[in-house]
Amino acid sequence: MNFLLKQSAYYYEPNPTLCLTIFGFISIFLVLKITRRNYKPNNNKNLPPSPPKLPFIGNLHQFGTLPHRSFHELSNKHGPLMFLQLGQTPAIVVSSAEVAEEIIKKHDIAFSNKPQTTSGKIILYGCSDVVFAPYGEEWRQKRKICVLELLSLKRVKSFKYIREEEIMELVDTIRARKGFSINISELIIATSNNIVSRCVLGQKYDNPDGSGSFGELGRKMMRELAAFSVGDFFPFLGWLDFLTGQIQEFKATFHALDAFFDKVIEEHRRKMMKKEDVKKGQLDKMDFVDILLQVQKDGVHDFQLTNDNLKAILVDMFAGASDTTSTLLEWTLAELIKNPNTMKKVQEEVRKVVGCKSKIDEIDVNQMEYLKCVIKETLRLHPPAPFLTPRETLSDVKLKGFDIPSKTRVFINAWAIQRDPKIWKNPEEFIPERFEENQVDFLRQDFHYVPFGFGRRGCAGISLALASTEVILANLLYWFNWKLPNNSVGVTMKDIDMSETYGLTILFSSSPSVIVVFFAAVFCISLSSPEVPSTSSFAASALSSEVSSPSSSAVSVSSPYSSRSQHRLLSSDTSVPFSSSSSRKFSFQYGNMEIVGAANSHCYSCSVLQV
Repeated sequence: MNFLLKQSAYYYEPNPTLCLTIFGFISIFLVLKITRRNYKPNNNKNLPPSPPKLPFIGNLHQFGTLPHRSFHELSNKHGPLMFLQLGQTPAIVVSSAEVAEEIIKKHDIAFSNKPQTTSGKIILYGCSDVVFAPYGEEWRQKRKICVLELLSLKRVKSFKYIREEEIMELVDTIRARKGFSINISELIIATSNNIVSRCVLGQKYDNPDGSGSFGELGRKMMRELAAFSVGDFFPFLGWLDFLTGQIQEFKATFHALDAFFDKVIEEHRRKMMKKEDVKKGQLDKMDFVDILLQVQKDGVHDFQLTNDNLKAILVDMFAGASDTTSTLLEWTLAELIKNPNTMKKVQEEVRKVVGCKSKIDEIDVNQMEYLKCVIKETLRLHPPAPFLTPRETLSDVKLKGFDIPSKTRVFINAWAIQRDPKIWKNPEEFIPERFEENQVDFLRQDFHYVPFGFGRRGCAGISLALASTEVILANLLYWFNWKLPNNSVGVTMKDIDMSETYGLTILFSSSPSVIVVFFAAVFCISLSSPEVPSTSSFAASALSSEVSSPSSSAVSVSSPYSSRSQHRLLSSDTSVPFSSSSSRKFSFQYGNMEIVGAANSHCYSCSVLQV
């Protein structure tokens, strides 16, 4: 009983006196319960292998604070398809690509349901969203609306201007603090929230109570949706969740979300009434609320969206996309800082592709193959949702020769599948190069690589999450060099805290505030002749966007940001020797900056190696 109370209080601390009282009542109840019958609900079935169980609670004591790791250790002993008795709830854990493939190819519909959890029923309007909704015609219609109206590639591309504006604001914020230690998590979370908030809601919003960003409420909701509730595993003990205060916390989160979305929807309805003559050409500027209200009004789909459906879908879109993007970026930066050779390689690619441009275009990102490998490898080691949101069987199923009862909870351990040593060489190491030859993709049915799930209940918002992730990461790598602070006093790569906090998405247990940033300027050098001079000089002027040489072989240096006076790169009028080591490459020193580059017939592209 202490275990149950401890788990249910993972986020909510119960009253000690109340715990003792409850323990007394439950102890008496258990004695009566166990003496009446031995609790074995599936003793006549050929169930998968299972670790030993305790009376009444079954295998709940083996859940652990990080269940994906605990279940992985158990599966190493009991096999890739393992049965667990979680209180009164039967469950299986799938830890191999082979079993996952059979589920999709033979039993996709039978494994397409989602359990109705205590938190989901309260926070998500009775699970009337898309992610946690029960499988059926209503779910299919809501998913269809999301895929066609909200998450299409055309729709995601239409929000390009939002991503560009928010990313430039992020770059400016970091540049203003160059040379100082910063908490990069806070900045990444804020940027992700701002992008998603503008795409989904039309503008940036603060928390409903005025404290901090609205994203904080979203993360609280994500934690609560993954919280342990006694009633989920012992329905007859659901009243414990009320006594511990958990139900009240869920309801408080729901009321905050509901009031906020009511306000947002009402604002959008008023705007729509003022511009009833909106033309189709203006649809690219519509946010998700506009689109859903238009769908609700037109009734073009075979399903009538209620206000609760609309709000539940908005919760999915906002919390899911924002949390996934920020979490993925945090893990990626942490892995790159921990692996400096990989950091150097991906930065070289990004800076080579972008060259002298004043900003990174999303078209440029399509050419950054190694950057995509880095993101894929991060998703392999740190899938955002290690269990892909649990499922539930709709009917009795035969899987790998074993009986799987109806209403069995299904945990597909993507974290374990993507670290399987039978498939992945050196699975615990961060090696993006493995994806240069291995053409696995989360958009195909590669069952050994499933960071976004698969089948009917796979993630529909992959394109929305990755669109922001790739371009944000490219900018962070292009404009800045990243190092640990205080390296001279013993802080090393091993000191990066890579521990996890469990939720629907796996987060750092503490924000990586140990990161210091250095500004890395990028210059363009243009010559009147395509030949690189053996020696020359140029005058560096902080007040001009172009730096010209007084010599006959006119040499000019410019920076994408030098036209913005607040971002001056060269601080004084100075003549700097310019030498070439070969006919097509050059280098020069300016203060403590080593600038190197390569020439083509039109432009010499170079970058600062160290500031």
